[in-house]
Amino acid sequence: MDWFPLYNSLRIALFATVIVFFAGIYAAHLICRLPRWIKGVLDVFLTLPLVLPPTVVGYFLLCIFGTKRPVGIWLLETFQFKIPMNCYGGILAAAVVSFPLMYRTARGAFESFDQTLRYSAQTLGLSERYIFWRITMPACRQGILAGTVLTFARALGEYGATSMIVGYTPGKTATISTTVYQLWRTDNETLAMQWIIINLIISTVVLILVNMLEQREKNKKTKRME
Repeated sequence: MDWFPLYNSLRIALFATVIVFFAGIYAAHLICRLPRWIKGVLDVFLTLPLVLPPTVVGYFLLCIFGTKRPVGIWLLETFQFKIPMNCYGGILAAAVVSFPLMYRTARGAFESFDQTLRYSAQTLGLSERYIFWRITMPACRQGILAGTVLTFARALGEYGATSMIVGYTPGKTATISTTVYQLWRTDNETLAMQWIIINLIISTVVLILVNMLEQREKNKKTKRME
C-alpha cells in the first residue's frame, strides 16, 4: 500500500493550518475593531469560500494563479515557481477553503472577550501587542484551539478545490480524497475503503478533540458562575 497520499494530505493540512492560523487570527482581530458596515462587507467576502462549492473556489484560484494568467506568468518568469499541479497548490487550496472556519471561530472568541480587561491593561501603560498576546489570546484560547482543529480537519479532507488546482498525480499531488476518487473510478473498491477507514479514524479523533475543548470551556464557565 502506497502511503504517499496520507503523508501528502497531512503535509498539506499542516502547512495550510499554520497559514490560516495566523491569517485568520489577524483578520478576525482587525475586523472586530472596524465600523459595523465595513465589518459586514469584509465578513461576507472572507466567508465566501465556506459557502461556495469547492470546485468553484478551485476555478477562481486557477483564474488567478494559472500558468497562463498574469499572476501565474509572473511567478513562473520571476521565481520559476508555479502553483498548479504541485504541493504548493494543494496548500493554497486547502488554506483558502478552510480559512473561514478559523476566521469565524476566532472572531466569535474575540467578540466575547471582556473588553474591560483590555481597558484596564491600557491604563497600566501596557502596549497593544502585549495586551493581545498576553491577555486577549490566553482568554480566547479555547475558541482559537477549536478553530485550529476544525481548520486542520477541513484542510485534511479537502477535495474539490484541490482536484481543480493540483489534480491527481501518484507520488506527487495525490491526497487521501483524490486517491479515493481515483480508486473508485478504477473499480478498486477494497483499497478505496481502506483509505476511507483511515480518513474516518482521523476525522473521529479530530471531532473528539473539538468536543473535549468545548466541554473544557463549559466546565470553566460553570466554575466561574459558582
